[in-house]
Amino acid sequence: MAIEVGTKLEGRVTGITHFGAFVELAEGVTGLVHISEIADNYVKDVNDHLKLEDKVTVKVINVDKDGKIGLSIKQTIDKPVEERPARPERTGGSGYQAVSYTHL
Repeated sequence: MAIEVGTKLEGRVTGITHFGAFVELAEGVTGLVHISEIADNYVKDVNDHLKLEDKVTVKVINVDKDGKIGLSIKQTIDKPVEERPARPERTGGSGYQAVSYTHL
């Protein structure tokens, strides 16, 4: 089975670490859900969100040249457009504000 970026798959949590969770996909292939890809909100402890043997839906977000698979749980949840945070308005320029030091 070829694992392709963008594919949503079902899997089972087989390991939990301080930096994420390992999920077994079809045919024994395992990928990592990094702690930042578990939920939209801040995740301090992976164990608060996932338990061993949990069934999860994941999205493949990358496959590196060594075959390591990066997965996301939070990207499987389709948010309505109105729930997405508004993009900040671009004002142009360099993003830096000029400061005058003549008053010092």
